[in-house]
Amino acid sequence: MYSRTVGLAFAGCLLSTSIIAAPAPTREIDNIERRQLLSNLLGSVLDPVLGTIDDIVDGRADTDDPYGSLLDVLKPLTSVTKPTSVEEAQSAVSDALQASPTPENLIAAAAKLVTQGLTTDNVVEALDYVDGLLDGENSENNNNPKNPKTPVYPKAGSKDAPYSLSEAALRAAIHIPSTFQYGKEGAPQPIILVPGTGNTGYLTFSGNLIPLLQGSTIADPVWLNIPGFLLADAQLSAEYVAYAINYIHGTSNSRSVAVAAWSQGNINAQWAYKYWPSTRALVTDHIGFSPDYHGTVLANLIDIPGAPLPPSVLQQEYDSNYITTLRRNGGDSSYVPTTNIYSGFIDEIVEPQSGAQASGRLLNARGAGVSNNEVQVVCAGQLGGSLYTHEGTLYNPLGFALLKDALANKGEGRPSRLNLGSVCNDLITPGLVLSNFLETENAIVVAAAALLTYPNKVFEEPAIKSEFIPVSRGV
Repeated sequence: MYSRTVGLAFAGCLLSTSIIAAPAPTREIDNIERRQLLSNLLGSVLDPVLGTIDDIVDGRADTDDPYGSLLDVLKPLTSVTKPTSVEEAQSAVSDALQASPTPENLIAAAAKLVTQGLTTDNVVEALDYVDGLLDGENSENNNNPKNPKTPVYPKAGSKDAPYSLSEAALRAAIHIPSTFQYGKEGAPQPIILVPGTGNTGYLTFSGNLIPLLQGSTIADPVWLNIPGFLLADAQLSAEYVAYAINYIHGTSNSRSVAVAAWSQGNINAQWAYKYWPSTRALVTDHIGFSPDYHGTVLANLIDIPGAPLPPSVLQQEYDSNYITTLRRNGGDSSYVPTTNIYSGFIDEIVEPQSGAQASGRLLNARGAGVSNNEVQVVCAGQLGGSLYTHEGTLYNPLGFALLKDALANKGEGRPSRLNLGSVCNDLITPGLVLSNFLETENAIVVAAAALLTYPNKVFEEPAIKSEFIPVSRGV
């Protein structure tokens, strides 16, 4: 049955009331008077909104359509202030996450960030994406006529699980930009970008990895725009990842590929490595940003009495059948060289996300290689080790430095090879600016809109498919 302690891991959603402190800001950018003025202004706008949200979520409001009512509350909100620098934006995010009362769910968090100008879109603009206006870089229906040198469907390897989706559907989710070089001689290594729940690949990475990688000598990116914003059955989302790995390798001069994923995209990729073993030899590196390999034990989502949730949200609960199946028989260890980057202060989605029990950690039972990096530990006492959100790891300077190190060397990315005094001395990755910061944080608004409007909510997570149950598969 549906548990009221729902675990999830996706772009921007909940804020833990148990998180009451974070590392002190290294740079102070606002004086006390300005902060007090802004606090009063925001309070006058937000207090009645947050009160209404609480009434709906707690079941006190008289409404037959709680999700629609929540959207009605969010739609009128616009920013009352805008940050003018990355430092100011980071400080404002910190204030929002630690404010009292702390936002306790996706809707309250989205309301706070929109009102403080910490996202590029408001909810109405985000709904344009969610309501089917997905085209261009966000398209789920891409035309990729190039065929792999060797067919990769229905199976690329004898031990691969069968696909339940058609090859046309799997291929259409891969967005290959016009800049992609298909692994030609002298081109950088292909890299596949896998989004998190509630977002497309482009919405997830347009403020961070895409501008950092396109036209670089580091890697040549394509990305996945998985239908349904990764809110449907996560077993299906994993099919898109498995197919993309084989397809991009097969159309890119047989070049090995890398995979960079955020949030749920990491467990989709781990599922693909486990049940489509043909993928393992084709992937030189997996770089995981804010992964939730063990789901999350804490979720103050939208705990509306009697209300269902999207399938993949239920599947990311700490003790869900999906997570349990993923971790069984060695699935809690890396299958390919893996570099994980996560934030212990404050990942507002995944809990726990610090120490030995962090959900973002993998073991190394196969010796494939793994590096588990909590930014506040590796960059302790420096700007790069201050407060970072679940989505903030995507612009964290250590994360990108480890990605470059992993791709430039055999095996996983290692902090020991980095000049941490230099790498950790920035708030965001060099080359990114304020607009990139805000575009990355925008994921929370899109995720909120996607979840509220998702049409196929359920009370129980989807059953594990029979092909993933037998131990005798040898994977």
